Amino acid sequence: MRQSRWLTHRQRQTLLMILLGLATGVEFLENIMFVFASTHIVGGIHADERSFALVQAAYAVGSMLMILKQNWFARRFGYRRYLTAALLVFIAGTIGAGSSTSLAQMLVARFVQGFGGGALFTSCRILVNVLFGAADRPRAIKIFMLGIFGASALAPAFAAELVERGVWRDVFFGVLPFAIVAAIGAWRLLPDAEAASDTDRLALGPLLLFGAAIVTLQSVLATARFDVFSHPLRLAIAAGIALLLLGTFLWRQWHHAAPMLRLRGLRDPVYLTGLAMYFVYYLISNLSGYVFPVLAEQALHVPLATTGWLNTFAATVSLIGILIYLRLARRLPRKKPVMVAGLLVMAASSWYFSRLSPEAGPSAMLWGLLGKGLFGVMVIIPIAGLTFRSLSAEDFGHGYRSKNLLRQVASSFASGLGAVLLQNRQLAVMEQQARLVACGDLYRLVAALSLVAAVFMLVQRRLD
Repeated sequence: MRQSRWLTHRQRQTLLMILLGLATGVEFLENIMFVFASTHIVGGIHADERSFALVQAAYAVGSMLMILKQNWFARRFGYRRYLTAALLVFIAGTIGAGSSTSLAQMLVARFVQGFGGGALFTSCRILVNVLFGAADRPRAIKIFMLGIFGASALAPAFAAELVERGVWRDVFFGVLPFAIVAAIGAWRLLPDAEAASDTDRLALGPLLLFGAAIVTLQSVLATARFDVFSHPLRLAIAAGIALLLLGTFLWRQWHHAAPMLRLRGLRDPVYLTGLAMYFVYYLISNLSGYVFPVLAEQALHVPLATTGWLNTFAATVSLIGILIYLRLARRLPRKKPVMVAGLLVMAASSWYFSRLSPEAGPSAMLWGLLGKGLFGVMVIIPIAGLTFRSLSAEDFGHGYRSKNLLRQVASSFASGLGAVLLQNRQLAVMEQQARLVACGDLYRLVAALSLVAAVFMLVQRRLD
């Protein structure tokens, strides 16, 4: 490591922990800011909603390609060079996105962003296990989680203020200082690693197959909102092709002697149950995150800045909840009651939002946002602690990569599902009233999903 001699070992370790939390937080910050300000970005590049949907898919495609090859890049170049390069690629994509004047430019820039950003979450979480022993790891995990939830809390209000006081391009440029600091920190603090052997090849064939599968799948998810009623057969055929390609990739990985994803080692029932709950969590969380700005800005005419601060309030509840949970976790031998309670809280919060009147103001939303914030900590933190406990150290990286691939799919699926349901209701009703009714329908769906997930969590015996 390239560190100052006057730092103590504990200080160097703390700097590394902060770096891993910051690098991961950079991706969460940019993603949440992008989604929050998407309407303004659409107008800025003169794109229609149908074309712009592909921009969101472009980031996911780039991210998933990088996640799949994360282990190869890390082994080949070492984490210091790999993460520094990934952050520089992310920075280049961010500058490109902020400088875009057309849909095509934004599409390329977001793909580049995703390719760089896809390295961050998985690599930093793996490094928490690699760089810190059993004594230091709990503190490293705590700082890592604070980086994620701190960035999530900052993002909506930060994006809203940047747009209100400047232009939409500032949503991208505002992320750059954090990314630059993270890149410098990665170069200065992360250790070099031994290079992989020459026999460790890039394996372009499986990568291209996976790329074709996810490009097709993301295209289906991105355009579903527009084609589900007008061209359902075309959509079904495209979805079938995507699933066939993905199934072929997974089948070949299962039978490959040296697979990119070691699926055989991930058959543990605890891990698979946790993976299913991860998908449910990301689906519910992204559906809720998708619909709230529509409800606040378009249905209830809440100003942009106020909407941003309301989102930040919910994320701050999660952040405070984490600090409390980490203090109490050791006194909670069973985590299942906490997760069930979190899902029930989310169901109640969504039901509350579904019943808001057209005259409801920002203060009326606080109770629902409080429940949304509690959901974020009461469900995902216990799941994260339980899912990977049964995996060996060798399989942990493969398990975490698979989880983050699932995260991207769940996020895209949630956005597509939310858009389809909102559009369906808006076809035949007055505009503002349609949005309010559509948002209510979507919140009732989130409430139902939360209740079903709570029942499943209650009866399953793997995550306890």
